[in-house]
Amino acid sequence: MMAPGRRSSTFTRLLRHGFTDPSAAERLLDGAELEPIRSDPVLLDALGATADPDLALLGLVRLVEAQDGHTAERELLDTLIAAKPLRDRLLGVLGASAALADHLARHPRDWHELVTYEPQDLHPGVREFERGLAQATDPVALRVAYRRCLLSIAARDVCGTTDLAQTAAELADLATATLRAALAIAGRAAPDDAALCRLAVVAMGKCGGHELNYVSDVDVIFVGEAVDGADERKALQAATRLASHMMRICSETTVEGSIWPVDANLRPEGRNGPLVRTLSSHLAYYQRWAKTWEFQALLKARPVAGDLGLGEEYVATLAPLVWHAAERENFVADVQKMRRRVVENIPVTEIERELKLGPGGLRDVEFAVQLLQLVHGRADTSLRSGTTLDALKALAAGGYVGRADAVQLDEAYRFLRSMEHRIQLYRLRRTHLVPEDDADLRRIGRSLGLRADPVVELNREWKRHAAVVRRLHEKLFYRPLLDAVAQLAPGESRLSPNAARERLVALGYADPAAALRHLEALASGVSRKAAIQRTLLPVLLGWFADSADPDAGLLNFRKVSDALGKTPWYLRLLRDEGAAAENLARVLSAGRLAPDLLMRAPEAVALLGDGDGGGLEPRSRAHLEQEILAAVRRADGGEQAVTAARGVRRRELFRTAAADIVASYGTEETPAVADQGALVDQVGGAVSDLTAATLAGTLRAVVRDRWGDTLPTRFAVIGMGRFGGHELGYGSDADVLFVHEPREGVDEQEASRAANAVVSEMRRLLQVSSADPPLLIDADLRPEGKSGPLVRTLNSYEAYYRRWSLVWESQALLRAEIVAGDEDLGQRFIELVDPLRYPAEGLGDDAVREIRRLKARMESERMPRGADPTLHTKLGRGGLSDVEWTVQLFQLQHGWVEPGLRTTRTREALGAACAAGLVSGEDAAILDEAWVLATRVRNAVMLVRGRAGDTFPSDGRELAAVGRYLGYGPGHVGDMLEDYRRITRRARAVVEVLFYGA
Repeated sequence: MMAPGRRSSTFTRLLRHGFTDPSAAERLLDGAELEPIRSDPVLLDALGATADPDLALLGLVRLVEAQDGHTAERELLDTLIAAKPLRDRLLGVLGASAALADHLARHPRDWHELVTYEPQDLHPGVREFERGLAQATDPVALRVAYRRCLLSIAARDVCGTTDLAQTAAELADLATATLRAALAIAGRAAPDDAALCRLAVVAMGKCGGHELNYVSDVDVIFVGEAVDGADERKALQAATRLASHMMRICSETTVEGSIWPVDANLRPEGRNGPLVRTLSSHLAYYQRWAKTWEFQALLKARPVAGDLGLGEEYVATLAPLVWHAAERENFVADVQKMRRRVVENIPVTEIERELKLGPGGLRDVEFAVQLLQLVHGRADTSLRSGTTLDALKALAAGGYVGRADAVQLDEAYRFLRSMEHRIQLYRLRRTHLVPEDDADLRRIGRSLGLRADPVVELNREWKRHAAVVRRLHEKLFYRPLLDAVAQLAPGESRLSPNAARERLVALGYADPAAALRHLEALASGVSRKAAIQRTLLPVLLGWFADSADPDAGLLNFRKVSDALGKTPWYLRLLRDEGAAAENLARVLSAGRLAPDLLMRAPEAVALLGDGDGGGLEPRSRAHLEQEILAAVRRADGGEQAVTAARGVRRRELFRTAAADIVASYGTEETPAVADQGALVDQVGGAVSDLTAATLAGTLRAVVRDRWGDTLPTRFAVIGMGRFGGHELGYGSDADVLFVHEPREGVDEQEASRAANAVVSEMRRLLQVSSADPPLLIDADLRPEGKSGPLVRTLNSYEAYYRRWSLVWESQALLRAEIVAGDEDLGQRFIELVDPLRYPAEGLGDDAVREIRRLKARMESERMPRGADPTLHTKLGRGGLSDVEWTVQLFQLQHGWVEPGLRTTRTREALGAACAAGLVSGEDAAILDEAWVLATRVRNAVMLVRGRAGDTFPSDGRELAAVGRYLGYGPGHVGDMLEDYRRITRRARAVVEVLFYGA
């Protein structure tokens, strides 16, 4: 009865120590091989600490079985129990690698390599590995010696004596020693060939970068030269035979397997090119024929075997070409395209398990780092490391990569490479696919220290690190800043004062001395801030120069940087968010309005990025109103409440202006928006919604400050003109009517006084001098104009319109729309005026003649003296007034029968008139084009000058800035004016027919 109990106890102990097949493990432990140490508790503890206790136990039994006699067995077992370093190393390897267990079973004395634990054994280099391979005089012996050295590397790795970077470096050093040994064997086999030539073996890829995997192709390039007096052709033939033999020694499979393939396909012309070339032949190829990826590959070039002097000469000769590769046309695009092609070629069934090449894999980190090195390493030699992690550290130290990003990338890369090492170590097979079997995943997870639930933890950590890499890779690798830096002339990615002055003059800066002072203030010093500015400025200068006023752009950038330079997110935003830097450059150099708005609250620069600041998409009226009303509720008093509302308005005006500028200029990634009408509609809608929300908030603030929650009279604000038509520009006043209706039981005079007080206080608060732009309220379209009361009751409006209304008032009411206040009252006002603006049976002949007379009078009397009627956007030929009066005449005449004409929006009404057959498609397009262009010009004038205007600026620089906004490049201002005249002339011809009946 005791045996089952003892068995059950052992079974439980084995489970507790991590064995997955306790029955098999118990049989192995009960075998004769382990009888001397079976009862020693350190054995189970040591086995339980391995990645796969079952595998480790089986490997140990096989190793004991393979010993030559009882004495050798006792030596192994006694040393195993007595020496913890050996125990940890040996069992650690046996629990992680079935392939190395096989090697130990074939070469049972090799366990002695793990006994010594001297300081020099902790981090061996090429010299130590060369001593370890020195006795190998043939390919088979070389394989055995290589595996013996690999055994010690793996032992240090799985025990944590070395970290990922040290392990990868040791593997590269072992590969170096192996290549040298293989070349020596080849040379002894063909001494005549060796005497004819100098042959250099240059490592590429991970071997060249000193970061090799356990099992990987070793990429090389061969350089050959004739020895003095030898024929070059014969020397190259001899060098080719030596190189080929060396490759076979490493690559061919023998009774001891193979070492690894030696791959020379990175050489010029790849497989189609000669295996060995002279240095001059290499240079000629790279100067004339090499593709971008070939220069990227040369980042890793490192002489490792053969004639090291010739190898060093090769690297030194090609280095200038490598560090000027970023000047090649489409350099960044080529690198990006190659990365995408790699991903596209992964089989669909494997992409989710691809650790190296898949999205968020090792190659993403390596490509991103290499691209940054090639772009910035031209001027900063500290970045010229072939080792990924060293290069990443240097990029962070130089300010080219954010410190936090670099730490995350470093951690992710180390984890993913460690996973790759553990996957390859098991069978010593070249693979980058994460296995699907739970047993494999469990072994990998435990080997990485994930012991609670290895499979779940491993998958979670793998996906987390891959997600980090994917996010940061896109941020670093694809950010458009690099395109611009890569297109700079040599030496310009770091600006010396002289280089800066020369460049400023070349770029068209009117005051290079002042611009240079700004640059020196921004980029001088050794701080991280200055380092980042030095990275950004070469790019920004080019973007500023793409505007009509680069001086203003640079000055404004300095002002913003002075205001925000100490906030950690500002420079990080510009460096790391792909769109932010270019968007800011466009905004700061496009005119006065947007920079003025930004300077009043520089933190709004966050809107220019890709993050969570809302970006440049306009916000809805409901969203704006909600934010403003919430700010009003929190404020202490009416003035503070309206100040908060105006602050939101300023920020949103900046958002709208910035979006308009960026869309009009286009970026290096996205061309300028072709649909000019869409831009006009977006600006008009955004500014109109913002104005309505601001009025709603101001109304709430004024009422709350004096009357609490309820005003004695219902009160509504009716938008008129461009405001009601959702067509406000940046400099437009808000045309409105005010209507009220006394609440039940409230005296009409009291209600009137309250309504007038509200209007007066709203106008005052919206114009109080402050950092925020004023909002001017214009009520001149009210009955009786300036002579009439500011506010009327609904009944008063009804009485006036019934008895005294003129045709121009019916026309003005076409734009009437409720914008703030009591929704029900506003709606009843709209119902009141509908019969006036859409009169039954349309307008009579007298009314039509009156409208035409008023239009003609306005053209003659209101045109400013001296203004060019062909260039005045509002009153000039084919301008806004011409198009709007024509459309409004259609609405007055046909709105009663055509529902589509019952809109406050000009373009929408024009489209409805066309759909109803009132105007041909061609004529409608001509009118629409002219109206959109005139509106765009008005918006441009406000953006450029910072104040409203209806004519093109007279200042040359301002005129050029308007042209740039409208899509005209430098030197094409004349074309812009001619196009405007031509488009509006055609529109006027249509107006003459449709409006005047000519």
